[in-house]
Amino acid sequence: MSNLLPLVRNETMKVWKKKRFLVVVLILLVLIPVFTYAQMKMAVNNREKFEDWRFQLQQKITDYQNQLSSDRIPEEWKRYRRVAVQQLQYYLDHDVNPDAPNAVTFTRGFLDASVTMFIPLLVLAIASDLVSGERSTGTMKMLLTRPVRRWKILLSKLIALTLYVSLTLLATVVLSYLIAGLVFGYGGWTLPVFTGFVIHGAELDSSAVHAVPHWLYLLMMSGLVWVSAMTVACLALMVSVLVRSTAASIVTMMAAIIAGSILATMASSWHSAKYIFSVNLELSNYLAGSPPPIEGMSLSFSLAVLGVWTLLSLIVSFSVFTKQDMLN
Repeated sequence: MSNLLPLVRNETMKVWKKKRFLVVVLILLVLIPVFTYAQMKMAVNNREKFEDWRFQLQQKITDYQNQLSSDRIPEEWKRYRRVAVQQLQYYLDHDVNPDAPNAVTFTRGFLDASVTMFIPLLVLAIASDLVSGERSTGTMKMLLTRPVRRWKILLSKLIALTLYVSLTLLATVVLSYLIAGLVFGYGGWTLPVFTGFVIHGAELDSSAVHAVPHWLYLLMMSGLVWVSAMTVACLALMVSVLVRSTAASIVTMMAAIIAGSILATMASSWHSAKYIFSVNLELSNYLAGSPPPIEGMSLSFSLAVLGVWTLLSLIVSFSVFTKQDMLN
């Protein structure tokens, strides 16, 4: 393992020189202010309409209840609304504002909204050409002629990928907090957030609900988002090993992510879809107590599914990279 560290350093510098991570940061610097502005406008409108956040929350509960009485809304959506009504009522009964305008709440919401589409696409910007890019440019031949075992070369790429996925998530959290704090203030770390909701069909079991400080909730959420992002990264690495063209690698994974995001919204009647990785990416929903895409799914189930997909992708990646001709 003595020659692994120079390999990791080399792979890390390769990604840095491609300026992919800088592009990711620039994208965040453009989009986060847009979402912050939209959130600010919503907060201003709510303050104009409601003197107190409790009135706003009660109005939201009333709106959801009215939707439940409508025949135009599918039963699947009604299930989400019934759970949401019970959760909002729980917050109202305990005098806690779940949408208090502050930088931490914004960061939590941004992560939650980004886990299935935006963050995976940022990961693909870094991961999709780690191997296919070097094959298409011809640098792979020079790399494989070095007196180093192939599995070490791929392991160094995986370690560098893990580093940049972690940095991408960290940059998302830090920039969201810093930019949103300019508008909403930098408080909110100790505000309580309720977790531990258990869903039985369309009913909510609140017997195990407990309050955690916002900083701890954000930390737990970030860990779950990291797991989802690493699953996407490992799958992208596998596709990069299997496909010679960088463009084909990127398009393949983008299609999988986008199709999976669409599928997750309509998978309730297709129970076998719960084994598809993209349906299980929203791990943070389990913290909030939102209904899973398919009844019967749980946090442990989704973690196990993502773990299996990650393990299989790594087995395929290392098997192909170490045994097959990677120069043609």
